[in-house]
Amino acid sequence: MNRFVFIFVLLAGLFGNYAACAQEPIVIKFSHVVTSDAPKGKAAEYFKRLAEKSTQGKVRVEIYPNSVLYKDREELEALQLGAVQMLAPTMAKFGPLGIKDFEVFDLPYLFPNKEALRRVKHGPVGKMLLKKLQAKGLTGLAYWDNGFKVMSANRPLKMPEDFKGLRMRIQDSRVLDAQMRALGAIPEAMVFSDVYSALQKGVIDGTENPPSNLYTQRMHEVQKHVTVSNHGYLGYAVIVNTKFWNGLPAEIRDKLEEAMWETTLYADRIAEEENARALDAVKRSGKTQVHTLTPAEAAAWRARLLPVHAELETRIGKDTVNAVKREIRRLQ
Repeated sequence: MNRFVFIFVLLAGLFGNYAACAQEPIVIKFSHVVTSDAPKGKAAEYFKRLAEKSTQGKVRVEIYPNSVLYKDREELEALQLGAVQMLAPTMAKFGPLGIKDFEVFDLPYLFPNKEALRRVKHGPVGKMLLKKLQAKGLTGLAYWDNGFKVMSANRPLKMPEDFKGLRMRIQDSRVLDAQMRALGAIPEAMVFSDVYSALQKGVIDGTENPPSNLYTQRMHEVQKHVTVSNHGYLGYAVIVNTKFWNGLPAEIRDKLEEAMWETTLYADRIAEEENARALDAVKRSGKTQVHTLTPAEAAAWRARLLPVHAELETRIGKDTVNAVKREIRRLQ
């Protein structure tokens, strides 16, 4: 072969390989612990569609739902190590990392309505909390709703006294631990993927969840009673590995931030819709009796649970608790 032709072919091959590599999409592995049809699962899929479309295929988002990659207690370490790039854990998950401020979201009866909640999440206080994650190599992008929680068990839970002696599953949260003890229950910290089996086998007696989690995980099939207490909130902080995020081209980051904000608005909207739909489905299943607290019952719950605020404010941080409560008072 002519020497010049050989060099041309060699350079063409090298250039072709380089171009092919240059066109490889950036992969974002997004792991979560709920089903694809739960609000968080639907929001993750929505983000995937927006991110891939807005970057014209330069980004590929791979969704791994229902703990197929990592369970609750494993996923944050996986993110810090770079094994995945994006998560949406509940706020209680940050306590074991030493960032206890996020446990403010676990305080019972803190948020009087969704407007107050969203003022806190999307305002200066929410942004201040997300910045605290940077010390752990994490970047907070947004908050996604799942909604307010109900209680479930195999006996009616109408008054605080009804909880006495029940083994109630909680996330690994000191606030939720104190909440259950205030009700006279025995808190059992357990990863989300194990809850259905534990309820089925009688290892635990009950749990707390937004209706969407209760229904999509089929917990209502092994719980005879559900109380619509709306006593606490469950939401998620969408986070990424900081090193990965800062290494992205600026124009890609901008597109992903736009997609994330659009997804956040979608997540807030569908959480309310999905929880209403799930609660109706639980009622129609005939497997579970659904109770709504009377004003007197709700007052008894609040009287028993509100002291948890003072009990835990030193752990969470008085400044954080006070900042959240100031934002809420501005709407009242």
